[in-house]
Amino acid sequence: MFKTVPEAVAFVNEVKGKAEASGVESVICAPFTNLPALVEAVKGTSLKIGAQNLHWEDSGAYTGEISGVMLKELGVQYVIIGHSERRAYFAETDETVNKKTHAAFKHGLIPIVCVGEKLEEREAEQTKNVCRVQTEALFQGLSAEQAAQVIIAYEPIWAIGTGKSSTADDANEVIGYIRSVVAGLYDQATADKVRIQYGGSVKPGNIREFMAMPHIDGALVGGASLEPASYVELVQGAK
Repeated sequence: MFKTVPEAVAFVNEVKGKAEASGVESVICAPFTNLPALVEAVKGTSLKIGAQNLHWEDSGAYTGEISGVMLKELGVQYVIIGHSERRAYFAETDETVNKKTHAAFKHGLIPIVCVGEKLEEREAEQTKNVCRVQTEALFQGLSAEQAAQVIIAYEPIWAIGTGKSSTADDANEVIGYIRSVVAGLYDQATADKVRIQYGGSVKPGNIREFMAMPHIDGALVGGASLEPASYVELVQGAK
């Protein structure tokens, strides 16, 4: 929940041409109020715009919610689903995450679906079990063709905004495991197409370590992406 419309447009104008590295897909997922202006601001660039949430219904008595119909009309291409903050503060469940993922596909949006364990679950050595349950739930009812388009963001909740981050080796191991879960649900070819990102205190100083890992396909970055110079460094570091 950052940036007014003028602040968001100024951000995009600052990073244009700098955060467009070859081989790197760069997506800005912004608050709903900023989306129309940002879709306009990135025209003529390779930057893409995503939303931070959506409702699973197209319309109805859901005051305060935004539907896939509305996002698609704006020209948004991506949407984050099941972010740990949504799960922690706004009662997101594995079931609602799955319903939202289906809604994203219904309206031609690419879902960035978050999975990850809490600190107490990690300490109880439940990381892989938690990630398996969440991953299996999000893919429920999706075709192999749809599954291949899903972007998963593995974000250990204990590492978000804390300054702590998983080691690159640990993140790679968990992401490799998540990919094996997808392979079990579909097949290896489908699992190989799924992009799996790491999120959790990623910053310019450590992004290269994560991107060097064989199973890590990208990064979902929060705080370190808010300043234009840092955002550009992150994109450059992901090459």
